[in-house]
Amino acid sequence: MTSPLPTYQIYGRRKGKPLRRYHSDLMENLLPKVAFNPTQAIPAKTWLEIGFGGGEHLAHQAALHPDVTIIGAEPYLNGVAKLLAEVDARHLENVRVHYGDARVLLDGLPDQCLDRIYLLYPDPWPKERQKKRRFVSQTNLSHFYRILKPEGQFYFASDIADYVEWTLEHVQEQNRFISVSQSTAPFENWIQTRYEAKAVREGRSSMYLTYQK
Repeated sequence: MTSPLPTYQIYGRRKGKPLRRYHSDLMENLLPKVAFNPTQAIPAKTWLEIGFGGGEHLAHQAALHPDVTIIGAEPYLNGVAKLLAEVDARHLENVRVHYGDARVLLDGLPDQCLDRIYLLYPDPWPKERQKKRRFVSQTNLSHFYRILKPEGQFYFASDIADYVEWTLEHVQEQNRFISVSQSTAPFENWIQTRYEAKAVREGRSSMYLTYQK
């Protein structure tokens, strides 16, 4: 008998303003069709984006790479609804959505099933007592290493210098990933997200880290 997956406390907002009728209909009718099913086989080329926000980057990559299945994990209702609107408008057939805690998804994914993992502008939890909530942790990095294929890549971006240093230190401490790039230049085929645009408006520069298994 398979043991149940652990549950986690989710910090931060789960929903914002009430959804418009169109977005509510997408949550009811489209989400069940594109929801990620962990019991099914993982496609040969699969990427994961954790905390996709409004879904701009995920939808952009899905449109550029129709041969790749992209799983998006997000617990924020309004963000999921916005991604579903992109899927609907652009007829993206290669997007799958995990509406909930990404840690549950990581627990359930099989070994060496992903080619890429994106963690872009995650919540920085800047206060000292909050830093334990940061998604970059030894536990989650171990999951990344386990579920990435050989030579699979982990992409991290943030405009918070302390979180960048935190990530560099945690990855170095784990001593399993190869550092490919540490740059102020965005990743290939990049599209600016609303979080990056906010950072630019507020005078903060971003760092883009690439690691390889």
